[in-house]
Amino acid sequence: MKNDKEEKENRLLNTAFKLFTEKGLKETSIQEIVDNASVAKGTFYLYFRDKYEIRDILIVKKSQKLFSDALKSLRKNYISNFSDSIIYIINYVIDELTKNPLLLKFISKNLSWGVFSKTVLNLYDKSTDEEETVYDLFVKGIEENNIKLSNPEVTFFMIIELVGSTCFNSILYKEPLPIEDYKPYLYRTIRNLIKDEEIKK
Repeated sequence: MKNDKEEKENRLLNTAFKLFTEKGLKETSIQEIVDNASVAKGTFYLYFRDKYEIRDILIVKKSQKLFSDALKSLRKNYISNFSDSIIYIINYVIDELTKNPLLLKFISKNLSWGVFSKTVLNLYDKSTDEEETVYDLFVKGIEENNIKLSNPEVTFFMIIELVGSTCFNSILYKEPLPIEDYKPYLYRTIRNLIKDEEIKK
């Protein structure tokens, strides 16, 4: 029974994502989502309040998957320098968004909200607590490297916000520069935010 429930829920999420990215949120009705997902309209309301809630959950899930995949990739490439590991993760996320402009447009400038919106996902999905997050890695790296940040959470938020808002324009509109030309400026700023006060071992 649980598998059937999850399967319907995933169908609704996948269908909504496809319609939102193809037609846009405004042009997509709940009726279209349920028709394309082959579930009854009542079933939709068992999982989601409205199409805005399903959109919010999708933004959070897609944003967190990006960072989760980046972490998995980082673990396969041993990088001991803390700043370099953060840049690696950011670079991975930017490259994935560049390859997938529909996902970029869907997340739009909500990347930091997607990463930080614990409320939306905790209400919806309890399993996410088990996995190490990029924020966990960030905090652990700051402690291990004795980097003096007065508020690591704010610094981390600023980094993700900077990436989400500026890369959107850079990837889609090449403003202020195309993304590959923009990256060095972005990464220098991120390193300055972290301050690079690492203990050289």
